[in-house]
Amino acid sequence: MFLGILVTQAIMFTVKDLRQKYLDFFKSKGHIIVPSASLLPENDPTTLFTGSGMQPMVPYLLGAQHPLGTRIVDSQKCFRSQDIDDVGDNRHTVFFEMLGNWSLGDYFKKEQIAWMWEFLTNELNLDPRRLYFTCFRGNTDLGIPRDSESAELWTKHFKTVGIEAAIIDFPERDGMKDGRIFYYDETKNWWSRAGVPGNMPLGEPGGPDTEMFWDFGEELGLHEKSVHAKKPCHVNCDCGRFLEIGNNVFMQYKKTPHGFEQLPQKNVDFGGGLERLAAAVNGNPDIFLIDLFATMRHVLVGLSGKKYGTNEKETYAYRVIMDHLRAATFLVNDGALPSNKDQGYFTRRLIRRSVRFAHKLGILNNFCGQVVEAVIAEYGDHYAELVTQKDFILAQIHTEEEKFRKTLAQGLKIFEERTAKLQSGDIIAGVLAFDLYQSYGFPIEVIDELARERGLYVDRVGFEKAYAEHKAKSRVGAEQKFAGGLADHSEISTQYHTATHLLHATLLRILGPHATQRGSNITQERMRFDFNHPLKMTPEEIKQAEDLVNAAIAHDYLVSWAEMSFEEAQAKGAIGLFEDKYQSKVKVYTVGDINAKALADPSSPTYSREVCGGPHVEHTGTLGHFRIIKEEAVSAGVRRIKAVLE
Repeated sequence: MFLGILVTQAIMFTVKDLRQKYLDFFKSKGHIIVPSASLLPENDPTTLFTGSGMQPMVPYLLGAQHPLGTRIVDSQKCFRSQDIDDVGDNRHTVFFEMLGNWSLGDYFKKEQIAWMWEFLTNELNLDPRRLYFTCFRGNTDLGIPRDSESAELWTKHFKTVGIEAAIIDFPERDGMKDGRIFYYDETKNWWSRAGVPGNMPLGEPGGPDTEMFWDFGEELGLHEKSVHAKKPCHVNCDCGRFLEIGNNVFMQYKKTPHGFEQLPQKNVDFGGGLERLAAAVNGNPDIFLIDLFATMRHVLVGLSGKKYGTNEKETYAYRVIMDHLRAATFLVNDGALPSNKDQGYFTRRLIRRSVRFAHKLGILNNFCGQVVEAVIAEYGDHYAELVTQKDFILAQIHTEEEKFRKTLAQGLKIFEERTAKLQSGDIIAGVLAFDLYQSYGFPIEVIDELARERGLYVDRVGFEKAYAEHKAKSRVGAEQKFAGGLADHSEISTQYHTATHLLHATLLRILGPHATQRGSNITQERMRFDFNHPLKMTPEEIKQAEDLVNAAIAHDYLVSWAEMSFEEAQAKGAIGLFEDKYQSKVKVYTVGDINAKALADPSSPTYSREVCGGPHVEHTGTLGHFRIIKEEAVSAGVRRIKAVLE
């Protein structure tokens, strides 16, 4: 019983209210509010995405001076691609916001723990009887002591509300024993970007943490009888009863060749899942029932006619779609356009998975845009750039959805037909998996998912063999195409082919190094050139491209070729397509001085250098006048120019 203290039911807040309440609370404690960094990290080659609030802060945790001082607070958008396969339960998402407050050599454990207790119990009015905390057990081999200070601080705060909080050592072995504060090892209560201390590279900062858990009620954990029959229930057992809502990292160590040493300053790095805190306030462990997802759910109900939460498989599909399209919206906004590589690969995978799971809800027509609009409406107040970029985001996601939907229905039909006689535990042949990949645009991950849903396995070795054979055939075909020339061997086709080299070099100069060639097609009437670029070219850019190509033609550059290794071609700055299909020796065509660097500048001695099989004119002066007649979109992130020589 509490000693004269009335603990009331948590007050309901919207997610917007909760985010602002957190920022305002730490602003009152002397913190400066900073905006979220991009999901695409800057100057961090270790990862494709910003997966934690810590990443943008690493230089300051290591001792650099933050321009806004030693106390910072933010709400950082995060994306964790490794969690894609976990989405579908009531708590996992690939995109989330991480509330964060930072002490950069300023306050430490005493202040942070006191403020977090105040925020949870006073600001959010959460019941202390349903709060639990974990601390670092210590590791003598690493020379890092037990964090008994944090444990004792939590017990003092419990006492202020009349709760005697016992500290328990091995809960994963012995159970909770009516404790409220628990010690775990470095697999649970240590934080660095690389995980446990043994995985940390030299120079990486890290430290012990004390985590905060909300108890949704003992009854939620009881349904996992098979789990608890083998091991006891505790806050980290993932039975569904407890949810981690925050993590106070005391970033005070750096890994060195001699072990772990103290950083020049002791830092605090708090990370609290905005959606998870909202679930605690809401009193429901399903984060997809917080108000943030309400409009998205409403859209999907209207499209499918199926109610969320009444059918397990349909609810799973709802969660995947809402999570994935929310993530794709933010990824596109930050520049990860759907593609086959790097960050864009994950954007594409998210959209395609959404379309596939929509089929399970009976949604067979284009729908992604409606969900994306709901995402933008929900987040637009805090992330104004989503509103500004709305048309662009919708266009990119619509194009990707349209592209995948054309082959999805047919591919699913083929999958069902060819696996109809297979039983649970059977293997899908690698050749079939590759056919779905090659003919119907199914990523191997989607094929794996379809297989798992049927209890089947994919022959990945056979898939890789079929893929390798396809690459070999494509290489032979590419060589024949380059060696044999174009649709014909006429002079005009040869002129157009040379003009594509001039245009390629020009676009790289005007638009940037991303504007690489994606393909070309030449007839006697015109040339068509596809290239990577996320935006429609402006009239000024089109005019500049025409002028530069015509200046190169007027310069009457010599066009020559030399045979060399692909590595030597790269060293000379040659550009080219299909790099993985080239033989050890390649032809490199240079427009201009063969010994000078290619700069795509009419005043330089070299205009272009490109790996190619030919044929080409001998001098650019024979090309005539170059004119762009059309610039248009081909697919997400790919543009097309049609041009003529007059």
